[in-house]
Amino acid sequence: MKVNNTTIDFQNKKVPNTNSLIIELKTDDIDGRPIYIAGNFNNWSTQDENYKLEQISENTYQFKFNIDHTFPDLLLYKFTKGDWSAVEIGENEEITENRSTALKSGIQKEYVPKWRRNWLPYKPNFLPQVVLLSDEFEIPQLNTTRKVWALLPHDYDHTTEHYPVLYLQDAQNLFHGNAAYGNWEIDKKLAVMAEYKIGKIIVVAVEHADGDRLTEYSVGKTVLGKGQGKKYIRFLTETLKPYVDQNFRTKKDRKHTGIGGSAMGALISIFSGLRNPEVFGRLMIFSPSLWVAPQLKIDVEVENTDDTKIYLYAGAEERENMVDHVQKFRERLLQSEFVKSKMEINLSINKNGEHNESYWSDEFPKAIEWLFFR
Repeated sequence: MKVNNTTIDFQNKKVPNTNSLIIELKTDDIDGRPIYIAGNFNNWSTQDENYKLEQISENTYQFKFNIDHTFPDLLLYKFTKGDWSAVEIGENEEITENRSTALKSGIQKEYVPKWRRNWLPYKPNFLPQVVLLSDEFEIPQLNTTRKVWALLPHDYDHTTEHYPVLYLQDAQNLFHGNAAYGNWEIDKKLAVMAEYKIGKIIVVAVEHADGDRLTEYSVGKTVLGKGQGKKYIRFLTETLKPYVDQNFRTKKDRKHTGIGGSAMGALISIFSGLRNPEVFGRLMIFSPSLWVAPQLKIDVEVENTDDTKIYLYAGAEERENMVDHVQKFRERLLQSEFVKSKMEINLSINKNGEHNESYWSDEFPKAIEWLFFR
């Protein structure tokens, strides 16, 4: 039998070594995607290659812990097909409780009847609180105003917690149901993650400038002309972030402050992160319009910027040689003196990915988890 173009010999599978703990999983819902185990042994990371299950028969998978693995008193875990959008669910599509075992060796047998698909279903009571900061939030650097929104964790008013903050561009296409080009549905994604007690974050969403969007999201001289991006970045760092930190319970440091977007929104996020790494330590870069600034300089001299993390995404079915541009950009980053010892980069390529909100929507929770919670 072939799975993902890999031939599996079910007749000659090895007899398991039961001196180790083996988690054996059966599922009848097979679609070719790999299965991972996530738990209190890997910080609930849902796509950890070190914890990918091996397929040993048509509907049976297993994971074998190293014989010298240090176990918690009680091992807690769940199975996923890569992230919380594809986590195990019950026969009636209900959320399943964390699995557990006190075994340190032998075989623990499990069964999964179904898996989530496309983030459905989600529970409305876990949806984030959507707050309009202002219909006309002042941007003094550009002498204009803009709608700015904040999405707060669903239980924000009932806790005293402080939260990481992600600043996203193009708010019109992030959670509004009537968006012209569709939307990322980040509210639904955050609801599913919250149901699993992960992903508690404040998202600040800034609407774009409509006809002036390309200019506002460009920096310096580009193929589109001279951009106003430096002023927009100053708005984010000098006006918006101080306002958010003053009015909400945020974790203010750079390791808990991110910026991101798609296409031109991703481009201005790159500029923002590279020019202000002391402010933004987490970058979510989806399908960046790198063709606009082919001579983009990677020259940062700010100290104390260790542990910067960049999540780079591109779809193979996008226009403008997107994958090639993103891969070359990553290579340039890794060659930079600033980056090579201070930055962690995750490159995600979707071989079927197109240039639209639907694909960015699917990637959003994976990026959130890797950037802030892994």
